[in-house]
Amino acid sequence: MSFIRLLFLGALALVLVVLAIANRAMVTLRLIPEDLSGMFGVDLSVTMPLFLVIFMAMALGLLVGFVWEWLREHKHRAEARSERAQKEKLEKELAKAKRQTSEKDEVLALVGDG
Repeated sequence: MSFIRLLFLGALALVLVVLAIANRAMVTLRLIPEDLSGMFGVDLSVTMPLFLVIFMAMALGLLVGFVWEWLREHKHRAEARSERAQKEKLEKELAKAKRQTSEKDEVLALVGDG
């Protein structure tokens, strides 16, 4: 299994390196359109290689997906937590009942011997 995982990670790394080499051109990313930035006198832009833009978009997409899934599964985690607490409570009650039963059995055994 680990060989397949390493083979997959190697192929993925190769694809990412080739993608980075093929997209080295510099691009300018602007937070607001150029006309609006001229009106406000603020130039919120950054120039970087295209492959960084692609990798950042993939990372942002993964992050959004993970957060979305984590929020979606909240009800399942809360339910599991509640059931775990209920199970622990019932186990404590069962242990207490077993202790009480064993104490009564010892008393009956002593009374019956006398």
